[in-house]
Amino acid sequence: MTAPFINRIHHVAYRCKDALETARWYEKHLGMKLVVSIAEDAVPSTGEADPYMHIFLDAGMGNVLAFFELPTRPPMGRDPNTPAWTQHLALQVESVDVLMATKARLEAEGIEVVGPTDHALFLSIYFFDPNGHRLELAADTARPAMLEALDQVKWAMLEEWAQTKRAPKHAAWMHDGRYKEMFK
Repeated sequence: MTAPFINRIHHVAYRCKDALETARWYEKHLGMKLVVSIAEDAVPSTGEADPYMHIFLDAGMGNVLAFFELPTRPPMGRDPNTPAWTQHLALQVESVDVLMATKARLEAEGIEVVGPTDHALFLSIYFFDPNGHRLELAADTARPAMLEALDQVKWAMLEEWAQTKRAPKHAAWMHDGRYKEMFK
């Protein structure tokens, strides 16, 4: 096995409709400060003439979320074959209390929020940014025994999935509430 050589994710980049609106929205609703704005008329890696604004937001602990505004390109679209719930960015918050306070604040601002959803290992809420990107805020709730149990079955579960394309019946505990009794 090769030793890990990745230190961390440097940044994750998405497209946005309006860089100024996006920067202000993320700062107001998620507390992410704008750290860098770069405007170019050509793509540095290819030399292609394609003006863009590239913004970088501080997502905490060295994590950076970036966006590109591409004014000369057709409007953003979505992959019509991928459900909206699938592609999302999950951001960790420090506690369930912070998660629930953020949910209340977002809803007070008129942002539709789904959840909280209990994923056994964490509690989540879901909502969309002004660009249509789905965001998840998650607060860890896992107990060590739960993580150990999942670690023991991770490869077997993946291999069974590869064969059947169905969740193993014994995996139902994660979303049916049985984990609360199993891992007291």
